[in-house]
Amino acid sequence: MPEIGDIAPDFTLKETFDTSVTLSDYRGKQNVLLFFHPFSYTEICEGEICELRDESKLERDDLVILNVACDAWPIRQSYKDHLKANGRFLADFWPHGEVSKAYGVFDEDWGTCMRGTFLIDKEGKIANQVVNMGIADRRDQSVYLDWIG
Repeated sequence: MPEIGDIAPDFTLKETFDTSVTLSDYRGKQNVLLFFHPFSYTEICEGEICELRDESKLERDDLVILNVACDAWPIRQSYKDHLKANGRFLADFWPHGEVSKAYGVFDEDWGTCMRGTFLIDKEGKIANQVVNMGIADRRDQSVYLDWIG
């Protein structure tokens, strides 16, 4: 798992059929709240994503939310639309869980990422992080809201 102060592992993930997102494209432009969650269409994940959607502190020009799960991109986009969520929904589908593994949040037994949140600053360094490796361990949103002020 990368640590605070490390350069965040770069990646490119599918957002839609013809759109991919590369983390390093945000360097020098925006801070990134990288938000991993286990499964789409599940109660705890939905609650966490709706909290992000409803939090006005996250509506900033200098911040982008990248929401990552190991589902395929059509599921990710359908889920985003279903929740009317903010941010970009990315698929860590193939190679399966590659980005989740790079961030130390992939659980081999479950075959998916766990709940990891990483604040990546404009220089591409991990400024803060919180990881809950229990499948049902809901994150306390106030922790990462404190990070961004």
